[in-house]
Amino acid sequence: MVERAGDRHRSAQEDAPVADAGSSRQRGAAPKFDKKTIALVYDFDGTLSPRPMQDYTFLPKIGADAAAFWAESNALAKKTQADPLITYMHLMYKKAQAKGVRIDRSDLVAQGRRVALYPGVKDWFDLVAGYVKSHAQSHGVGLRHYLISSGLTEIIEGTPIYKRFHNVFASEYWFEAYDLPYPKRVITDTGKTQYLFRINKGVEDLGESINQHMAEDARPIPFANMIYFGDGDTDVPSMAVMRKNGGHAIAVYPPGKSKAKCVELFKAGRCDFFAPADYRKGSDLFQRTCLLLDRMLADIRCQEEMWRLGRGVGVARK
Repeated sequence: MVERAGDRHRSAQEDAPVADAGSSRQRGAAPKFDKKTIALVYDFDGTLSPRPMQDYTFLPKIGADAAAFWAESNALAKKTQADPLITYMHLMYKKAQAKGVRIDRSDLVAQGRRVALYPGVKDWFDLVAGYVKSHAQSHGVGLRHYLISSGLTEIIEGTPIYKRFHNVFASEYWFEAYDLPYPKRVITDTGKTQYLFRINKGVEDLGESINQHMAEDARPIPFANMIYFGDGDTDVPSMAVMRKNGGHAIAVYPPGKSKAKCVELFKAGRCDFFAPADYRKGSDLFQRTCLLLDRMLADIRCQEEMWRLGRGVGVARK
């Protein structure tokens, strides 16, 4: 059974340790400061996993060399002036069909179980939640994790960390449309920024538009309460939007390998920090994430106190 975005959003809200900002108002209690949710937003390929997710099972299954496949896909996109993401999604199934390999949704989900993750990723979510809980100076601070990826939703669903995300925004196939699956959703590098605003505005149902104006003080998760994790050029638009709007970004690189791209992003002001993609406790990535969390938690406490003080003297504050 396919899990719809709305259903996933509701179930994640029930499971995540996030304060329900509206519940007190529904019960008729006194209003409370409600900008207390922190959102950590991740890219997938190269950020949480060392390689593109298709490299682990799909491409070997159809007998395709990963480097050759991506080179062919990029060349084809350039030659035909097609979107690179649509091109790779089409080429995957074109090659599978040529090999007589039929792959459906359930098969792609099963492939997700074999996707490798960087050290510490499986325990990262509990580790960060524990840190926020122990360091929050304000009661009711919530933590959410989001994934925004140009990879495939179907494969991501099969990974052991899928259920740890409050919501997942990724490319997806429409299997019912034709015998050959057709792209249902394609998330490009610049298209990722739409989902940052969806998180910011609390409009996570993809059936709803985010184009309507929403005042900053009405947005449930301020950019200042968000951190974006990425690994390279494909994350530049998201990092730029995040930092321009007062949010934060961390660039990661494979442990023991070149950090040149991250250094370039840091020098260009695209990220606050960079670190090896080691998600274990005590790593540089963990410590630098905690520094940003400390800053955000202190700001939440400060904003809450200003809000409380303002209400006491009849001054409305954002």
